[in-house]
This record gives sequence, C-alpha cells and structure tokens, in this order.
Amino acid sequence: MMNAVGIDVSKRKSTVTIRRPGDEIILDPVDIPHTRSAIDELIGQIKSLNGESRVCLECTGRYYEPIASSLSDAGIFVSAVNPLLISMFGDESLHAVKTDKADSSKIARFALARWTKLPQYGHMDETRNQLKTMNRQFGFYTDRKTAMKNNLIALLDQTYPGANSFFDSPTRDDGHQKWVDFVYTYWHVDRVRGMSLNAFTRDYQKWCKRAGYNFSPSKAEKVYEASSDLIAVFPKDDTTKLLIRQAVTALNAVSSAVETLRMKMNQTAATLPEYPVVMAMRGVGPSLGPQLIAEIGDVTRFEKRGSLIAFAGVDPGKDDSGDRNRKSVSTSKKGSPHLRKTLFQIMEGLIQTSPVGDPVYDFLNKKRSQGKPYYVYMTAGMNKFLRIYYGRVNEYLAQLEEGKES
Repeated sequence: MMNAVGIDVSKRKSTVTIRRPGDEIILDPVDIPHTRSAIDELIGQIKSLNGESRVCLECTGRYYEPIASSLSDAGIFVSAVNPLLISMFGDESLHAVKTDKADSSKIARFALARWTKLPQYGHMDETRNQLKTMNRQFGFYTDRKTAMKNNLIALLDQTYPGANSFFDSPTRDDGHQKWVDFVYTYWHVDRVRGMSLNAFTRDYQKWCKRAGYNFSPSKAEKVYEASSDLIAVFPKDDTTKLLIRQAVTALNAVSSAVETLRMKMNQTAATLPEYPVVMAMRGVGPSLGPQLIAEIGDVTRFEKRGSLIAFAGVDPGKDDSGDRNRKSVSTSKKGSPHLRKTLFQIMEGLIQTSPVGDPVYDFLNKKRSQGKPYYVYMTAGMNKFLRIYYGRVNEYLAQLEEGKES
C-alpha cells in the first residue's frame, strides 16, 4: 500500500495532501505552519498510516529545507524534486488551476507516478544545499564588487585619473588589491606631485612596508612621472578625501567577503565525494570547481547524460514537423542560468590556456576552426564538458561504492 504525501512549500507554511493509487485521498489539502509542534504532528500522522509512505516536495529556494530535514530526520522517506518536473507533469485537464491545494495534490500524484524513481533526500543534500547557497551569495557579492570597483574608478577619474592602472598585483587572500589600498592613502593626484620625487619615494616605501606590498624604486618613479601630468577635477579637500575613502572601504569589505566565501566554498566542496575527480578536469580550479559542484548537485539524480545537459539548458533544440526540418535551432535554456554561467567561464578559461590534447578544448577548437559562431562553439563545448563530467563522476562514485562493499 503506497501513501504519497505531496507538499507544496511556501515561506511560512506548507500545504499537504496524502493520496493512494486509484485517486484515493487519505488527507484533503491542509495547511501546516512551519512550527515544531505542527511538523511533529504531521510526522505522527504519516507514521500512523498503513503501508509505505513517501513524501515529495519541490526544491524551490530555501523554504523547503526545514520541513524536508525534519521529516528525513524522523526516518520518513523524503524526495525533493526539480519544480520543472512537477510543472511538466500532466494535469489531465484543460482548466488551469494554480493554488497551493491544487499544487500539493499534483505533487502527490507525481509521487505515485514516479514512486520507484524518486531520489531520496539525505544529509549529503544538506551539504550540497549549503554549498549552493554559498555560491549564490558568492555571485551576489561578486556583482557588488564589480559595481563598487567601477564606482571607485569613476570617482578617481575626478581626483586621480588612471590610478587604478598603476599596479597589476593579484587580489590577496584578504580581498585587498594594491591599487585600491594605494588610492586610500594617495586619494588625490596632488598628494603625490605635491612632493619631490625623493620625498614621494621614501613615503611610498614606508606605505608599502605598512600595507605589506613589495617596494620598487622604479615603480615609485613611474607613478610619480605619470602623476605629474594628470588633471584633477575635484579639489584636494576633506570632501574629496571622504568620497574616495568611503568607496575604498566599501570595496575592500565586499572583496573580503568574496574571498572568504571562495575559500569556504572550496573547503565545503572538498567534503563531497566527487571533489577530486571534478578538480582534475581541465578548466576547473579552486574557484570554478566548487561553483560547478554547487550548481550540478548530486549527479546520480540524473538518469542519463542528456538529463544533465537539459538541466543546464545547453541541449540542442529540435523543430521538426511534417516536411519542415530546421537544422539550426537555439538551445532550450530551460535549465539553470547559474550553471550555464559557470560553464561559460570554464570554456573561456580553456580558450585562454589552450590545453591541446584535452578532449573538451580540442572539440571546442574544432568547431571554432570550422567557422562556427562564437556562442555556437561555446555551447557545443559546454555540452561536451557535461557529457565527460557525467561519465567521469559517475564512474568514480561507482568505484567508491564498490570499494565500500568490498
């Protein structure tokens, strides 16, 4: 006897329906608040049912996690599925109804139809969800960092044009960059050219020592010479100083958050079983690797390679009907835009490093040499990458399982 518990999750409550085969309804749609007492009551009700019970809900946002983890910890089978699969599941009606009650009932029917194929939610999913949340925060702060950097450069155009190009030192682990810290101290061009070359060189040397940067007399001379012929729009006063230093402080704060998240994401991803095989792939590094793992999640939940490619939205489209057979159709783009962004960055990295002999790069370069448009060969490369990813990760996970059994 199968008891399918369909849960439509909202922010502060969930709507629950329990069904059995043959359109038998055990529990009509009812709202359950997200409180400990209400969830405990639901757990008791599910456990009191005769037969096997399975809970199915959509993995949308973060709202589903408290109820999913609570039910799972209570020993109940829980499956969190992609909402697109629920949406595509047949309604068997031309009348479109979109309510929490209708959705919970639909999810219960979906669970009955997919009973043996429902993926089980577990504690590993909690780690993956945490990693995915960090990746979304990482993207959020990265966008803010770009905006704040552009804002600072725009301000410097009024006080110290071109100061952002004086140094090309990489970002430090604490998020600081040399040119950003430089303009915090030398926030106006007159702060430099108001001194003699020797005086500036000595002052710059002291600053490098305090800030932890390398000192070069030739670099000091180049900065001084470049500053001597610049035009500043804003005066050298307290207001200008405040504007620049506020912009620098804000940029350093968000840069620090980005680097902290980058490090934490790598540490969290390293606890997942597929980490070593993913990190061994070309184009994947300590930043893009965790992002890739975060957005793909558990690869075993995809039945075949095509499912993963469709999830990413880089599957080639088809448009055949009767005598019409279009040969060029855009990709579906129905999947995760965050995953496509990560894949795109991996393809850009492969093009820049040109690792001849790597199957993905060779395939991508072949399409490029055939004169394919930019987005066509980039998408083809992403498709190829995911196929290899699916095969390697699944093979590696299967070997781990064999090792445990033996």
